[in-house]
Amino acid sequence: MKYIPTIGIECHVQLATKTKLFSEVDNDARNKEPNSCVSPVDYALPGMLPRLNGEAIKFAILAGKAMNCKINNYSRFDRKHYFYPDSPKGYQITQFYHPIIGEGYVELPSGRRIRIEHAHLEGDAGKLTHFDNYSLVDLNRVDTPLIEIVSMPDIHSAKDAHDYCKELWRLMIFAGVSYGDLYNGNMRFDVNTSIAPEGSDQLGTRTEVKNLNSFRSVERAIEYEIARQTKVLESGEKVKQETRGWNDATGKTTAQRSKEEAKDYRYMPEPDLPPVNLTDESIKKEAEKLPLMPHDYREKFGDIIASDILEILLDYPELTKKINEVEQKYVKNISNLFTSVLLAEEKSAEYLNDLPSAKQLSDLAEMNEKKELSSTGTKEVFLKMFDPQMKGRDAKTIAKELGVIQENDLGALEQIVDTVLAKPETKKAQEDFRNGEEKVIGFLVGQVMKESHGKANPSAVQQILRQKLA
Repeated sequence: MKYIPTIGIECHVQLATKTKLFSEVDNDARNKEPNSCVSPVDYALPGMLPRLNGEAIKFAILAGKAMNCKINNYSRFDRKHYFYPDSPKGYQITQFYHPIIGEGYVELPSGRRIRIEHAHLEGDAGKLTHFDNYSLVDLNRVDTPLIEIVSMPDIHSAKDAHDYCKELWRLMIFAGVSYGDLYNGNMRFDVNTSIAPEGSDQLGTRTEVKNLNSFRSVERAIEYEIARQTKVLESGEKVKQETRGWNDATGKTTAQRSKEEAKDYRYMPEPDLPPVNLTDESIKKEAEKLPLMPHDYREKFGDIIASDILEILLDYPELTKKINEVEQKYVKNISNLFTSVLLAEEKSAEYLNDLPSAKQLSDLAEMNEKKELSSTGTKEVFLKMFDPQMKGRDAKTIAKELGVIQENDLGALEQIVDTVLAKPETKKAQEDFRNGEEKVIGFLVGQVMKESHGKANPSAVQQILRQKLA
């Protein structure tokens, strides 16, 4: 029997506000000591009341607009009760009944649309680290502002799930609402997977794999779950509704606990926070701050930049924004330099923070197109632009200092060619060419390049050689 998978994904996005959702504590705990970014509100000292961070509301509006979602004028917070060491209050402050972000959709690079059911604002839990016979808790992450994005069950393959998560990540970092640091958990994915017989009008029993923090892990976990659930059904057993953990090293999921339902959390309105009331004007004002999104760049550059190159660039907002500043006729040239040269460099992460100006890049591309620089020379000048000692210098100045400007003067090139053709060691190659051996032209061009110390334009050299050898 053929089974059709159905996948729903809940994505937790940490918002890049300066302070936490309900207290005035540093929100960026990356590379900080455990339990150093906490306040009495975070560790639930009796009598401490939460205060809502207005910046988180603005970021939520931007995130919602990035996903083509409706922003609700009215939203409010609720308490989600559960007892675990990573939540000192004994409950999580979230938005269960009235979320701030309503329905919308995310469009994949393939053009497929995945619907968003809603996204709600909530405070994160702490982090537990487990050892053999004890566990440690770090409360730095407590009440970090999150938006939890809930998709509709529109995904039916592991590949589409991978692309959806990656596109969500792009939307959040382009919108500037999250650092998008997957390694440090700025975005985490909970994946619900079920399978049902082809043609069935009912979904199968779902399992949830929690806290995945890479697109590849999402894809692999779904592939494993589809295979595992298929094996369970084919053996005549039933799939259990449960939460499962993913082991990246073994490539397998393992059962952790039975899946809780909403009633298990005993949701109730949060009494210490008033509702959030947004006017249409305030929503519009924040939405206007949204910069160009990935789909805007695809629409603008889709006919100029190869799709595989463009998708690489869209993983680096700094590069994409810089491409948008470059003269359009040089966009393709600079895009190739970014992807094939810059990103191949060991220090590429450092270079991304201090890119050359659009003028410098356009001038470099112009020199390349005018054959003033060879492809090798273009790469040398490009990389030299990141040298602090060359900071701000134009492409021509750098090229002169490196001595890589090509000789295009036909008269000067002709003299160099004559010098090479007069050498005894090239006589046999000349004779072979006249006898129809085309490949020896490469040897002769190489001799001219050597004679010119690499400055001759190879195309012009070959043209002159052919004329003289004819």
